[in-house]
Amino acid sequence: MTFFEELKWRGLVKDISSPEIENLINNEKVTFYWGTDPTADSLHIGHYCSLVTAKRLAMHGHKPILLCGGATGLIGDPRPTAEREIISYETVRKNIEGIRNQIDKILDGKATLVDNYDWTKDVSYLDFLRDVGKYINVNYMLDKDIIRRRLETGITYAEFSYTLIQGNDFLELFQRNNCIMQVAGSDQWGNITTGIELIKKKLNKEAYGFTMPLILDQNGNKFGKSEGNALWLDKEKTSPYKIYQYLINTDDSKVIEYLKVFTFLTPEEIDKLEESVKNEPEKRLAQKTLAYEFVKDLHGKEEADLAVKTSEEVFSKGYSEEGMEEAEVKLEDNTNIMDVLVQTNLAPSKSEARRLIQGNGISINSEKVTDPNMLITKDMFKDKFIISKGKKVHIKVNLTE
Repeated sequence: MTFFEELKWRGLVKDISSPEIENLINNEKVTFYWGTDPTADSLHIGHYCSLVTAKRLAMHGHKPILLCGGATGLIGDPRPTAEREIISYETVRKNIEGIRNQIDKILDGKATLVDNYDWTKDVSYLDFLRDVGKYINVNYMLDKDIIRRRLETGITYAEFSYTLIQGNDFLELFQRNNCIMQVAGSDQWGNITTGIELIKKKLNKEAYGFTMPLILDQNGNKFGKSEGNALWLDKEKTSPYKIYQYLINTDDSKVIEYLKVFTFLTPEEIDKLEESVKNEPEKRLAQKTLAYEFVKDLHGKEEADLAVKTSEEVFSKGYSEEGMEEAEVKLEDNTNIMDVLVQTNLAPSKSEARRLIQGNGISINSEKVTDPNMLITKDMFKDKFIISKGKKVHIKVNLTE
């Protein structure tokens, strides 16, 4: 299959502005751009579909421009339900730095990184109306799906104007960088076509765009922080292990879709995994492959291997020492397990500690504690001393003098 056919096979093409796009993507080397607004200091898994697609295009020889919207981020694109909160200039600048570093890493330093604030900050309101607003009809803007959906509940002039600013970004990049194509999620289709229209009317030249379907989670929700299910690409905000665990629990009905979108496995490799889902679902080979490949591509092989090791450790012992909370205790003569539970704040009192032990709620190194008066000695700390409270709370305990 051709490269464009593979993109369609992976489910990465929803809308195209012109049939010519197929020829451009297969046979030309074009400059394209993808943009995001810096609403947080990290991107999340919802952005990753677009970033991986940009990386695929770059690997095929196309030239990516990654735009971080220092200008558009100050306004906020219209959401289907309510207006976005305005964020400060300082927060926007801070967020841009975090995002640019992530993009540079994911695209292996091969993308040109730009900020639309650079060409917007010195444009006067009158100049913008003359140079941009003059060319876009209000009826055309009202016909945009996202704007039309907001008319009943109300939309501010700032949000209404957002599509003009993004359209102008396309125009600027077309003139500055010979960027002839924009790539984005399907919710940006209206903004892409505004840019194409502006380029056509002002320059009498052709520009192109295509969108990708929005990738939904197993409950039919978008991946994103506004949906309350953000998995951040910054490993300090979401650990590689947490992403691994999330993806290894992917439902059979979604795992092949995610493999096509998020990994660089060949169609032949994915077809074999699809057969595994059908014929031996209990092995969860597709889920394990998805989780490993995703973490490896995002954070590197070492982190992916560590995530596998941690996952296996949790499965066998109920916990992992990786990133485990730690506490210190001081042993006196006749210190018992109830004293230790109180010192580590696993129980507010000795009476509550006794109740937990008698209810089989406390383990040491995965062994149940049955005697509330069990003495704790220094010898017990020679290897490791991990107290578990139920199935979810695990603390590594260290001795202090």
